[in-house]
Amino acid sequence: LSDSTPFFSDDSEAEGAEEQGGAAEGQRSQEESPSGVSSVRALLTVFILCYINLLNYMDRFTVAGVLPDIEQYFGIDDGKSGLLQTVFICSYMFLAPVFGYLGDRYNRKIIMSVGISFWSLVTLASSYTPKEHFWVLLLTRGLVGVGEASYSTIAPTIIADLYVKGKRTNMLSIFYFAIPVGSGLGYIVGSQVGQLAHDWHWALRVTPGLGLIAVLLLLFVIKEPKRGAVEARPEHHLHQTSWLMDLLALSKNYSFVLSTFGFTAVAFVTGSLALWAPTFLFRAAVFTGERDPCVEGNCAASDSLIFGAITVVTGILGVASGVQVSRKLRTRTPRADPLVCAAGLLLSAPFLYLAIVFAQASTIATYVFIFLGETFLSMNWAIVADILLYVVVPTRRSTAEAFQIVISHLLGDAGSPYLIGVVSDSLRKTDSFLWQFRSLQLSLLLCSFIAVIGGGFFLATAMFIEADRNRAENYVPSDDEPIVVPKSGRSTRVPVSSVLI
Repeated sequence: LSDSTPFFSDDSEAEGAEEQGGAAEGQRSQEESPSGVSSVRALLTVFILCYINLLNYMDRFTVAGVLPDIEQYFGIDDGKSGLLQTVFICSYMFLAPVFGYLGDRYNRKIIMSVGISFWSLVTLASSYTPKEHFWVLLLTRGLVGVGEASYSTIAPTIIADLYVKGKRTNMLSIFYFAIPVGSGLGYIVGSQVGQLAHDWHWALRVTPGLGLIAVLLLLFVIKEPKRGAVEARPEHHLHQTSWLMDLLALSKNYSFVLSTFGFTAVAFVTGSLALWAPTFLFRAAVFTGERDPCVEGNCAASDSLIFGAITVVTGILGVASGVQVSRKLRTRTPRADPLVCAAGLLLSAPFLYLAIVFAQASTIATYVFIFLGETFLSMNWAIVADILLYVVVPTRRSTAEAFQIVISHLLGDAGSPYLIGVVSDSLRKTDSFLWQFRSLQLSLLLCSFIAVIGGGFFLATAMFIEADRNRAENYVPSDDEPIVVPKSGRSTRVPVSSVLI
């Protein structure tokens, strides 16, 4: 669109050009919000970003929906199966800081469009992996993380530049509904498409076409908002500082650091359950005699369908209830957000434990406990994102998002699926149906322990949240902070005397 800034331009230069617009700019500002985006287009932007986020997670968990089929097709054990998720998360998290740096400085919708196009093409390519080359599937799943890193790092910061306070929380809730809903659809679409086509490869060919639609919507509907303008602090009052200065400031932001570690526990648990829950439920059914062993493919189609449906419903309930409880609790304490996150994790731990333990006795009880555990776990998604956005100044948000992604995935779901698989293999005494089930059951109990630790980090966050929020809202750059000047010329908003060379 003509109203968006070029990819390799500095926002301060764009603002300087707008100043020259004079009366035309004044008339335009009456029609649009300070972000430069009309209310209708802002709402459309949120729904488009939500649609892409849904695709993001749908693609991520399609593999989990057909995992038993993949294990049989390639003849691999639990450890190698866990690698499928691990290589994806590793590339995703290591590239997140790169896109965080770019997202704080350049046109965000162009960055996302290129990333989503790449992710869709690689996903399509992965569906043609031959049986003899499992490493090709690992490689392509790793490359999918490149595209997803470009999106997940940047999208929440666009929403933050369109809305403030209560409206921002509501819009982030819509955005993060897509995580559990997309994850659930990944299981459902993956398992059912694979079953209908009698070939699990077709499960990976659904999201690429939908990704192309997402790119077109990004390019022709979304408009790049002005960073920080909607918060009555236009970006030229918050000069870009160096990347090292950004990192130093974030490391001293205790609410950001502690909530990131708390979210790491959420990532560990969700990553483990996301990959292994359908396979675990299938093995439990085989162990109890309710299901025949897998011999001809489409092994866990029904388990993936049920688990996917549970994930969708619990995600909607969890995100909505978390936001509502937090909103009501805010009238009593400014520490409501981290306290609700802590409660969600601490309440999910016993229900997940019971779900894993009861799998051998009652399938219905297992599904009930999984439902309750995932509901409480999902209370965190939108709230954690909101915490980051209001304790970090606008010009550092993409970088903060990137490093939260790195830490939470590095210590969370990058290794947890592989770790669960390796522990399962090490505990398995024989290759009987009993030990296939029992070893995976024992290894999954680790999730409850990690959930309790995560709850502790959110309780610690509550101690610092007030001070860090006030500091971000009243942030004024100090004189010794170096200001980044665009390579193509100095900003019209920054006097030469203030620039440290």
